[in-house]
Amino acid sequence: MAQSIIEDIQEVRALLKERESASGTLAAALKKVRRRLPRRIFKQGTQLADALPLLEHPKLQFTVDEPRLRGAAREVKAHLEAIDLADRRKGRMLDILASIAFALIVVFALVVVVLRWRGII
Repeated sequence: MAQSIIEDIQEVRALLKERESASGTLAAALKKVRRRLPRRIFKQGTQLADALPLLEHPKLQFTVDEPRLRGAAREVKAHLEAIDLADRRKGRMLDILASIAFALIVVFALVVVVLRWRGII
């Protein structure tokens, strides 16, 4: 039983590495991607990270709530699998282009204001 939860936790860690480029232990990976995850998913991920040492101990593994951990792992995996990497890249590119366009508009407006102020226009 505990072995299947450990496997789920390993899958979550692999998905974090693949989808969010966060390597390291589960706790370290979650810390790196904290702002990009919804609060609920982050909390469930930290529950999994906190339970991992207990699951690896032969006597303490009986103290964890397996159905809650299994549900948390299922929900975190579902969220990470739903991330569309192509859409994220496209959104990042559009953000960069929007920033450049805004900067050009501001510079053009400042040039017009300065030219008007000097009486050239």
